[in-house]
Amino acid sequence: MTFEQLLILAILLVTVALFLWGRFRHDIVALIALLTCVVVGLVNPENAFSGFGHPAVITVACVLILSRGLQNAGAVDALTRIALPNNAGRMLSMLALMGLGALLSGFMNNVGAMALLMPVAIHVAKRLELTAGQILMPLAFGTILGGMTTLVGTPPNIIVSGFRAEAGLGSFSMFDFTPIGLAVALICILFIVLIGWRLVPARKQSGIEGFESGAYITEVRVEKDSKADGMRLSEIETALIDVDAQIIGIVQKEVKIIAAHASRRIYENDILMLEAEAESLTDALSILGLTLEESVKQVPSEQKQTTPDTNSKQSDEQPVEQDNSRTGEVSLMELAVLPSSMLAGRSASDISLRTRYGINLLALSREGARSMKRLRSIGIQSGDLLLMQGAPESIAEFAADNGCVPLAERELRIPDNVKIWQASLIMLFAIAGAAFGILPAAVSFAIGVLASMVVKTVPLRQVYEAIDWPVIVLLAALIPVAGAMETTGAADLIARFLLESVAQGNAVIGLALILIVTMFLSDLMNNAATAAVMCPIAIGVATTLGVSPDSFLMAVAIGASCAFLTPIGHQNNTLILGPGGFRFGDYWQLGIALEIIVVAISLPMLLIFWPL
Repeated sequence: MTFEQLLILAILLVTVALFLWGRFRHDIVALIALLTCVVVGLVNPENAFSGFGHPAVITVACVLILSRGLQNAGAVDALTRIALPNNAGRMLSMLALMGLGALLSGFMNNVGAMALLMPVAIHVAKRLELTAGQILMPLAFGTILGGMTTLVGTPPNIIVSGFRAEAGLGSFSMFDFTPIGLAVALICILFIVLIGWRLVPARKQSGIEGFESGAYITEVRVEKDSKADGMRLSEIETALIDVDAQIIGIVQKEVKIIAAHASRRIYENDILMLEAEAESLTDALSILGLTLEESVKQVPSEQKQTTPDTNSKQSDEQPVEQDNSRTGEVSLMELAVLPSSMLAGRSASDISLRTRYGINLLALSREGARSMKRLRSIGIQSGDLLLMQGAPESIAEFAADNGCVPLAERELRIPDNVKIWQASLIMLFAIAGAAFGILPAAVSFAIGVLASMVVKTVPLRQVYEAIDWPVIVLLAALIPVAGAMETTGAADLIARFLLESVAQGNAVIGLALILIVTMFLSDLMNNAATAAVMCPIAIGVATTLGVSPDSFLMAVAIGASCAFLTPIGHQNNTLILGPGGFRFGDYWQLGIALEIIVVAISLPMLLIFWPL
């Protein structure tokens, strides 16, 4: 083993460890790996950022933009109303919903498809008297499976196609993934509809009005004449027993106290950190005469710090408060934070909600974790639920700008028939151009983006908003790192180790090994990153065995798309964590069954359609 091979393997191991740790965002980890390779001489500085011009990266960005065009036009809403039966039973409703999710995911970003169908899924769950999670998890898995069926259905397919082209074998075509991907998707969806849905943990009993969101942590102020003024903490907790709420901390004179003594007295202007279910908040407030802290008219602390002219800031905020009170359109709405949201890592103070949108963050729910920080300083994460207060249009604007999904029932957008046809035809022609080899996929979809901008199915201001930039940076950074694995011979070294120690020279066992290892890694880290890491190894295994790499690359594509065991393996799994009331370990019961089915179906089909 050469020094360069040791170096790239060490970098790769640290990169995977950072992915699994989850302390830093995936794109930051990828940039760390890339720049480390440049500094130690494994990647030529002139080629360090060549990944940003890679066809796979361009194609992913263009598909995201074209997907936004379909959403803007109302094409998905129109298709939803046609495809989903209103009064069907559980089996037909679930089959139609998962089928629609899989169909959409084959031709648009699967996270976008999931976000669009989430409110529909929650409505279906209410109608069928199931928990929201029993519909959301099947839908999430259905959209993941649907992405396997086409070249543009999911980033791993595009990445795999790019590695095939770099190996001198040409790119995979649009529907090369369809025979195996469609078979796997159909059988897995049928399994979920008939049997698998019973493996989804029911976190709330049937007949609910809403969904299990976990306990909210919010802050309430003791106002003048409040019943809590002068009470001991033990007396307050006794009063809250019946509404299933508890005090987890207090703030007195700007001093935060966690686990305060039960005999401590609470006074006017003290702040209580309250943990309660969403439906219990109202009861808790009324029993003790408390007021939500964010509803108290005051100047946000972040504004006080930026300028001493607090009177000016108050006048800036006053029109927003007056507008809301004049129209009377003040509502509460729960929002789920998308994996691609730019809110990740930011707090309410960082966002300046009142100044920018005239809305308040009243509470935050994060399943499986409790933060002892002040509400305004808690860093928001993907999958969090936010309880927002304000004018409906202001909350909707905030959700659209910051990558959040409203979970309350909503009216479907009124479709614009002209825009629907324009957006659909643009997508169709872009797909056809790539599928029939008329143009490279990146060029074909880039022309589609240009057409969308001309006819304004995607307004110019939304073009860059539609792109999931962390994923783009992740791909662009890892492509040169994967290239270093090949040039140093590290990929061949790993391939030989796997063949000699496990597969023992058997090509079929080697194929199964690549599929299972890829699937395992995809459950633990980003699927695009998994594909970028495993493609050089798959090509190395095929080269060592003297067989065609096509079946091994297809195995990587399938394995990278089948992340069903954890909430972190795929963005759609993360998205349903809060709304479904799930815990980290709730995915594996259904997920392990699906992954066994995937291996059992895809291995023989790989040997049939892509013989060794």
